[in-house]
Amino acid sequence: QVQLVESGGDSVRPGGSLRLSCVASASGSSLNNMGWYRQAPGNEREFVARITSGGTTNYADSAKGRFTLSRDNARNAMYLQMNSLKPEDTAVYSCYATTIFPPRQYWGQGTQVTVSS
Repeated sequence: QVQLVESGGDSVRPGGSLRLSCVASASGSSLNNMGWYRQAPGNEREFVARITSGGTTNYADSAKGRFTLSRDNARNAMYLQMNSLKPEDTAVYSCYATTIFPPRQYWGQGTQVTVSS
């Protein structure tokens, strides 16, 4: 069983920055891919970014050039640095992690990011 705990969500002004963290408590499991999705009120959940166990990253077009995803495998942690935030980035950000054995996906409870002037 893997538990994910996010932190770092806050209210910031447009143009500001935030760093989200996601820490996994893995019971002897080896984490594979990790990533972030977000969901704004009234919208469907959308992909933000993901990172493989080897460090390869993929970003949504909306995140490219502004967000940077990294991970620390020794700490089972992942970090999303978000710069140049826009009001449309306002959402609940949820992290996920996958395991190979067994093949499962786990989710955190989410952290609120609000970008408003």
